[in-house]
Amino acid sequence: MTEDNKEIEEFEPIPFTESFNLSDKESIKKSQDFYEKMIKRHTIREFSTQSVPREVIENCIKTAGLAPNGANKQPWHFAVLAKGDKRKVIREEAEIEEVDFYSGRAGQEWLEALRPLGTDTKKPFLEEAPWLIVVFAQRYEQNKDGSKLKNYYVPESCGIACGLLVTAIHHAGLVSLTHTPSPMRFLNEICGRPENEKALMIVVVGHPKEDATIPKEAIRKKPLEEIASFL
Repeated sequence: MTEDNKEIEEFEPIPFTESFNLSDKESIKKSQDFYEKMIKRHTIREFSTQSVPREVIENCIKTAGLAPNGANKQPWHFAVLAKGDKRKVIREEAEIEEVDFYSGRAGQEWLEALRPLGTDTKKPFLEEAPWLIVVFAQRYEQNKDGSKLKNYYVPESCGIACGLLVTAIHHAGLVSLTHTPSPMRFLNEICGRPENEKALMIVVVGHPKEDATIPKEAIRKKPLEEIASFL
């Protein structure tokens, strides 16, 4: 067995001691309170230059790293960029892809769906916000000897982690934007990430500008009866 391979441990359960043991009334109130907090979360595209402590970003990423995932492989990596030259390159590369996207690659139906949201090819937030978090999905593990170990349910696992990340950012009193230029292969080189990883999204983090706006359409959320069925 090489130093790159982990020994396979036998299943050994430990006691679960984290139960809150709340009453039904307490659970209902907590769930309602959290919903009321999260309904105020919105995607922001106009960021101020106000700084955000690195420790806040670290805590949000640690929260994302708690996400349930396939076989506990934790198939993600979060590349964090403060302001600097790499951010300028990311913006330039992303806007190149966006020009192609809005010039026809997206298709008319997709562009019509985006129209009420007011998005376009310009992405100044990629330079203006204090932090970018590039989320990479690790398609497989790669040992130093070149051998590969499969990861499981990678899209699902990383999707849950991204949800926790965005929620943690909102809980910290910040705003975020999930940006997905396509294709995103340029991010591997800029962030120095290996070929077994695939960029999933850029999460822009910071404070909103004083005059920041959100699209009116963004306020409309589908009611419970449209998104859930109790069978």
